[in-house]
Amino acid sequence: MKTVGMGLIGAGGWGGMHARTYASTDGVVLRGVADIDEEKARALAGHYGAVAYGDYRDLVKDDAIDAVAIVTPDFAHEDAALAAAQSGKHILVEKPLGMTVAACERIVEAAAQAGVKLMVDFHARWSPPLYKAYEAIRNGEIGTPQHAYYRLNDRIFVPTEMLSWAGKSTVMWFVGSHTIDTLRWLLGDEVRRVYAVSRKGVLQARGIDTPDFYQATLEFCSGTTAVIENSWILPNTTPSLVDVKCELVGSKGAIYIDATHNRTLEKYTEDGGGYPDILVMPTIYGRQQGFAAESIRHFIDCIRYDRQPIVTGSDGLEVTRVICAIEESVRTRQPVELR
Repeated sequence: MKTVGMGLIGAGGWGGMHARTYASTDGVVLRGVADIDEEKARALAGHYGAVAYGDYRDLVKDDAIDAVAIVTPDFAHEDAALAAAQSGKHILVEKPLGMTVAACERIVEAAAQAGVKLMVDFHARWSPPLYKAYEAIRNGEIGTPQHAYYRLNDRIFVPTEMLSWAGKSTVMWFVGSHTIDTLRWLLGDEVRRVYAVSRKGVLQARGIDTPDFYQATLEFCSGTTAVIENSWILPNTTPSLVDVKCELVGSKGAIYIDATHNRTLEKYTEDGGGYPDILVMPTIYGRQQGFAAESIRHFIDCIRYDRQPIVTGSDGLEVTRVICAIEESVRTRQPVELR
């Protein structure tokens, strides 16, 4: 069976998680790492015996590379994806696919023209509790979904310290994209209308010109409604970097998910306390595990066995379409119709 040669565009923290996943997965080898900070590319590439590049356009020309993962800031996906498609490389893009509908359409079209696989890394579809909810809905265990609530929030550490580029994105693009795709997937439905509000102030006072939070109501084509909340101003004293809650109410039952304070593992030391990650990206016996790694492994398998990814470019396009409608609703203070 073919061993997939991977190229990694972006050598930041999440890029490191990708590299660890490749190193602990059969059938794939990291061949190249590109980053505008070439020293970061060299450091990561050197650890895995890969070639370092200061320009992704050189990486995609490498014949030893079959596929690329684009792990750059939210606003920097389109050009890298188009270059990869033009070079005939399969493409895994971290969310969002693009920050405009037109950008997403260009990427989807380029991948189709090149005949390469295109997957957006909406890894929440591999989350064990969310997948169990998905399974229960498909099995009719809660009847017809009626309404949902989903919040995915971050500590203020994320826009102020973790990301140097938060002012060029929003929390809606950064984590709201996951929220929207997860609800589309859980409900098997598309968003018909949105109404949203957002506020600025807390982050602006720290010199970061981006909204603090969004709250939005989504109406789906079937009539199901969902309220979503995406904030990145939670205090740094909260016990987890990410706060995740999901409620799904159907005509015959309900599902409640607490992926943050589930108390599977609590740890308290002299320096503080919290809930260590056991689901997203834990490392066990030196092997990168968790559902964030499983989505990447799925992409590798799709290349090796010539399968269609569970998450496609069309999914990325639809999520961007919804976020753009949410932004329009925030601006106009009116509901926005999508279809």
